[in-house]
Amino acid sequence: MNKRTRQVNYFLSGQYFSNGLRTTLSILLPSLLLAQIDQLSMGMAMSMGALSVSLSDAPGPVRHRQNGMAATVASGFIIAFITGFARMNAFTLGLEILVFGFLFSMLNVYGARAASVGTAALLVMILTLDRPLDVNGILVQSGAILAGSIWYTVISLLAFRLQPYRSAQQALGLCIHEIAKFMAIKADFYNTTTELESDYRRLVTQQVVVSEKQDEVRELLFKSRQFVAESTSTGRLLVLTFVDVVDLYEQIVTMYYDYAAIRERFGPTGVLDTIARLVRRLSTELDHIGLTVQSVVPARKPIDFTHALNKLKNEIDALGDREGSTLVLKKVLVTLRNISQRLITMQTHINVPESNPASLEDLEYTRFVSHQKIDVKAFVDNLTLNSSVFRHSVRVALAMLIGFVVTKFLEYGHHSYWVLLTISVILKPAFSLTKQRNMERIIGTFAGGVVGILILWFIPDKTVHFVLMVLFMIGTYSAQRVNYIVMVICLTPFILILFNFLGISYFGAAEERLLDTLLGGFIAFAASYLIFPRWESEQLAKPMYNILKANVSYVQLLLDVLSGNQVGIVEYKLARKEVYVTSANLAAAFERMVSEPKHKQRNEQTIYKFVVLNHILSSSVATITSALVSDSAKRYPAATIRPVKRALFTLSDSLWRLENKPTKPDTEKPAKTTSPTDIPIITLSAEDRLLTEQLNFIQQVSSDIGKLIDQIRE
Repeated sequence: MNKRTRQVNYFLSGQYFSNGLRTTLSILLPSLLLAQIDQLSMGMAMSMGALSVSLSDAPGPVRHRQNGMAATVASGFIIAFITGFARMNAFTLGLEILVFGFLFSMLNVYGARAASVGTAALLVMILTLDRPLDVNGILVQSGAILAGSIWYTVISLLAFRLQPYRSAQQALGLCIHEIAKFMAIKADFYNTTTELESDYRRLVTQQVVVSEKQDEVRELLFKSRQFVAESTSTGRLLVLTFVDVVDLYEQIVTMYYDYAAIRERFGPTGVLDTIARLVRRLSTELDHIGLTVQSVVPARKPIDFTHALNKLKNEIDALGDREGSTLVLKKVLVTLRNISQRLITMQTHINVPESNPASLEDLEYTRFVSHQKIDVKAFVDNLTLNSSVFRHSVRVALAMLIGFVVTKFLEYGHHSYWVLLTISVILKPAFSLTKQRNMERIIGTFAGGVVGILILWFIPDKTVHFVLMVLFMIGTYSAQRVNYIVMVICLTPFILILFNFLGISYFGAAEERLLDTLLGGFIAFAASYLIFPRWESEQLAKPMYNILKANVSYVQLLLDVLSGNQVGIVEYKLARKEVYVTSANLAAAFERMVSEPKHKQRNEQTIYKFVVLNHILSSSVATITSALVSDSAKRYPAATIRPVKRALFTLSDSLWRLENKPTKPDTEKPAKTTSPTDIPIITLSAEDRLLTEQLNFIQQVSSDIGKLIDQIRE
């Protein structure tokens, strides 16, 4: 199966497509059925209710999904009822937009799911504010929206009851898919024709994606009773497969060595190209495993990499001492053997779950997930300009009020709510995300408008129109969580075809939609830039501090292992998780910063080096620690662990200086270093020499991080 075919299969069997299909049917059926009895307006109100609940029905533990959908059902009904009366007067409607725009945006305090509940509530408000209704009409519309919301909730929960493990299988499969991409990028580090800086940028970006997918799977598995508290074979298989996947990811991360030095020493021999090809083949095999988990099809017969590994071994042995010690290449070979064996083991466990001897009782899974409390205190504590959520909420409220006022003075169409809708979906807490959404919205609206007009102009058949509208709906709701520009490209022709069915001129609708998008995009962009902006450069200190703190703990753990102290597996995995999460958070924050205006960026090159060096540091530590943590009885001599102590002091000092920016005590002196002449001369094995080189490299990277802190503090 080639790469393109795998991509198609991943999409068709994935959570985004299945959710898009379910959402499309839930939205479409009420309108279709009620239109048969001349109740199209009620059917569309029900479809609106179903649409609003679908926004809060993100993948996750079923209890969280139930709570999110219940909150959306209740808030949608209340908002529709209030808006029906508020719209009778322009001033009360403006006040409602201002107040609800602020309150529902503040739900970001409680996390992504609560934020989606707020988004759904604002959607209902926006879609009902242009509907002139009497009291009876308001009650009927609110009831229809409530019925549509309940309808979608029932469909969603019924789908879960019929396939309780499907969402977890899809999430885990997608997680494996992203790790396979990460591994393919690692292959390029052994390709002498690529630039290391470009490779690091792609690797760090992909690391953010992998971290997000691992968090999704971790939340879904470890917070769901059927996976960790019930002894079903499917649930047990999914949890243990995820544990295997995280351990495999660590092995991939630990394939780190000084790539610049390796390329310089072994590049001309051709052995690095062999390694790169083998890593890509292993990543492809991992991708097939992810598709097996997601598609719930029998795993294909595992590929035997013995011949390829032996060929690599022969190439390494043939080098002899021509290029100096080949121990580093032999270490890479050992890692690749371990990865190959782990892939075979994973496939065996997937085909025969009983073959996995691991127990769920040893996982201590509750320590690997966090819990978000819903209380008033968190809301009140964020009512300050120091809170990014508060700034964003004020920004949304004012921008929507401005959009509402502007549309009252520009009577150029019948769908002025599109301006408010554009503002609400484009305006994000980070300027960079607002900028990206703005461009994607405008480009997608224009491209989708062209597609829609061409279809309606050249294809007169109504049946074809309906089929295409359904396909565009599926595309819209499949892409809404993963690819915004694709969603907008599909959404625009879907709306134009729908308006054509309703007897509305699609040319006029296309023109009005484009103008409303431009106006709403301009207001959102201006608000993001002018109303209480919070630039990423002003907030980077926290994620930088967090990753440095996590690496200090990681290096301390390495020191404990080298000193012969017992280190628990769970403690090690918790430290590893903290490093991965904080590293991904810093990389994501940096990516947002470089998308902001140039004059708002600070020390971008220095911070980029800081991101890369921390990745190198954690990978280097993991390379050593992962091999030693299971056998920590061995105690290494003081001369061997001295670089780790120096690295730990340097990182701790850097952490203090980053946290205490205004002052730096002059009395604090670095620990006395030992000159090479003070170290007793002993005979070291080749493996010990490689370990010493790696530890010295960790010390050097830590020192470089300290220098970067000095540059940032200037």
